[in-house]
Amino acid sequence: MLNVTNVTKKFGELTAVDDLSFNVAKGQVFGIAGPNGAGKSTLYNLITGLYSFEGSILFNKQEISNLAPHKIANMGIARTFQIPQTFPSLSVAKSVGVGNHFGSKDGFEQDYVDHILEFTDLADKQDAMAGQLNLLDKKMLMIGAALATKPEILMLDEPMAGSNAKEILKLMDLIQRINQELNVTIIIIEHFMKVLTELTEQLLIIETGSRICCGDPAKVTCDSRVIESYLGANLD
Repeated sequence: MLNVTNVTKKFGELTAVDDLSFNVAKGQVFGIAGPNGAGKSTLYNLITGLYSFEGSILFNKQEISNLAPHKIANMGIARTFQIPQTFPSLSVAKSVGVGNHFGSKDGFEQDYVDHILEFTDLADKQDAMAGQLNLLDKKMLMIGAALATKPEILMLDEPMAGSNAKEILKLMDLIQRINQELNVTIIIIEHFMKVLTELTEQLLIIETGSRICCGDPAKVTCDSRVIESYLGANLD
């Protein structure tokens, strides 16, 4: 479904992503992990059209390399950000509606907006201003606005950051339901290895922009290269 082949991105002398290749199959929950500065968020920016790069990215066998972000979004790839991005002065309902109006190929559908509000547990907060929400609800709103575009792939960038144990469980449940009930393929960057091993079917580890290994999460986390580069000595 998504084929990343020999992708390289340099910022001057700094190589942020270095000859990186991997594939994401339709229906998967695909995880990406690595140390801070490994190039994970830069990779998301390449896939979603924010930066130009060398190499090739195919989505449903179509080349999307260096297309404009709105064109990639309209093709069916949506994303979230590490720090929740919302429209503070818009209501929750209107914020989700913006995603549906500008991102969905089917045009604006109020019934679908209402469905997403229910799905993300925001229906009872739909009249609240986005800027007044707590961190968890801002994350839910950002995910809801992304879902309102009717994506085939949803890319989540560290959705658990700053969350407590109860909130992490709620977000994990939402991600599983998005994948299973809405049939959306998920790509997730996350630092919490337990989250990745429980949620994902394939896990990619990168360091300094390069692929360390990719495969079954249980096997990946036992790989000596991963232990050395990312997990360190504290595995218990």
